[in-house]
Amino acid sequence: MDFELESFMKTVDFYDYARTYANSVNMSGPPNKYHACVYITYVNISDLQMIYVGLNNITYDEESYLTIPMQSLILHYKTENSSRDVLVSSNFLMLLAFNDTANSLYPNSPDMNDNLWSSFSMGADLSSLNETFPALNSQTEIIPLTHSTDKLQWYWGMKYTNLTAVWWETDISPANHTYNNKPRAITTYDELTFTYNLTLSPDMRRATLTENHIIGKMRDLWSFWDWFIIPFYNHYNSTGCYRYGNKVSDETVHDFIQNNQIKMSIVEFQKCVMLNLNTHSEADDGQNVTDTDRSVNKSIATYADDGEKIFETGFSAKETYKLYNPAETGYTVYNTTTRTSRIGGFAQNTNLFVFHMGFMKFLPILVAHASHSMYQKARDSLAEMSQADCLYIVAYPVYNGCRIEHDPIYTAYVSFTEVPEFPASALLPLLMVSVILIILYTKRKTPRPKN
Repeated sequence: MDFELESFMKTVDFYDYARTYANSVNMSGPPNKYHACVYITYVNISDLQMIYVGLNNITYDEESYLTIPMQSLILHYKTENSSRDVLVSSNFLMLLAFNDTANSLYPNSPDMNDNLWSSFSMGADLSSLNETFPALNSQTEIIPLTHSTDKLQWYWGMKYTNLTAVWWETDISPANHTYNNKPRAITTYDELTFTYNLTLSPDMRRATLTENHIIGKMRDLWSFWDWFIIPFYNHYNSTGCYRYGNKVSDETVHDFIQNNQIKMSIVEFQKCVMLNLNTHSEADDGQNVTDTDRSVNKSIATYADDGEKIFETGFSAKETYKLYNPAETGYTVYNTTTRTSRIGGFAQNTNLFVFHMGFMKFLPILVAHASHSMYQKARDSLAEMSQADCLYIVAYPVYNGCRIEHDPIYTAYVSFTEVPEFPASALLPLLMVSVILIILYTKRKTPRPKN
C-alpha cells in the first residue's frame, strides 16, 4: 500500500501485511495461521490523512472463519490553531441488546444493573447442531471509495448481509466483568451496514465525518430458555413461535422483542493522541467523560491539555433515529439516548473481546506508514480499549427487531495549509450549464402567449 498516493482502496489479508511489516523491522508478527480479510480505504488530502479498516472475516486456525463486523477509523492531521500532529482512532465494538430493570442506573441506556446481551455476528454454520439453526451464508459487500469532482467529499462503506449473531449474557460491572459462555439466543439480521461521508471544509478548517449505521431487520431469533448439554429453545420468526419444528403460538420475532422490552444499542470507543501533549475529553457541559458513566446530550469534545480543541463527536445534529415497520414500508422517528461508560467493565472482559483485541493491536502498523513520527504513540495506546479517551453507547430505546437507521457526526479541527485544486476539466460542464440557463432565462423574458 502506497501512503504517498492521494487515495486508494484495497482488499488485503491484514495479518499477511502485518507479518511483512514485522519482518522488515525485526519485530514479532502474528502467527502464520492468522488471516484477516479487510477492506482498507485511504484519503490523503492537504494536512489530513484518513485510514479506514473494515473487517470481512478472520481466522486463527485456517479452518474456522468468523464474520465479525469490526470497523476502525484513524485520522491524522495538523491542528487548526497550532498545526500540531494529532491521531484520532474511532472503533465500532459491537451491538449490545438490553432491557431495563427496576435497578437501572440510566433508563433507556444499557448499564451494569440491566440485562445485557452482547451481540456478536460470528457467521458460524450452526445447522449441524439443529436443522432449524442458521447455516453459514453471511456475505460482505464493499461500497467503493468515490469522491466529488472537487475532492472535498469522499464516500465509502461496508455492508454485511445475512448475519448470524450469538447473544451472550454480559456483565459490565468493573468489579465483575464477565460473560456467560452459554449463549442466550441466536439471531439473524438482514444486514448491518456502515457508510461514511468525509467532507472537507478548508475555509472553515473542518473535516466532518458522518458515519451512518443501518441495523437490519431481525428475521429469526432462537431463545434458549434452558440448557442440558444442548439448549432448549423457542424459535421466533415472522409467522410465529416454534418449538422443535412445531408451532406453539402466533408470537412473532417482533412481538417477542417488544413483549420482553428488549432494546438495542451500539458501543464504540475513541482515542486521541498528540506527540508532546496529553488530551482530555469533555461533555458539552464541561464535565469529564473519560472512564465515567455520564449522559451526553449534544457532543463529546477532545482538547489538548493547553486548551486547543482538536476533535468533536456530535450527537445533537442526529439525535433521532428511524425505526421501520416489519414490512419496511414506513418508519417512525424516535430519540436516541447517548452516554459514556466506565471502560473497565468492557476492556477487562478479555474473553469476550479476544478476537477484537487480537486484531486491533496490529492496527498501529498502518500509522507507521502514514506518519512514522506518531507510530510509537499509536502503538502504546491507539488501539487499546483500556486507554480510550471515552467509551460511548448510543441506545435505541424503542425497538421491535426491525430496521434502524442512524448517523452520528465526527468533526476534526484541521489547519488545511493547502486546499485541493479544483480540476479544470470540471469547468466546461459548469460553463455549458451556465450558458443554457442564460438562454432559457432570455427566452422567458418574451414568453409566447398561451392558446
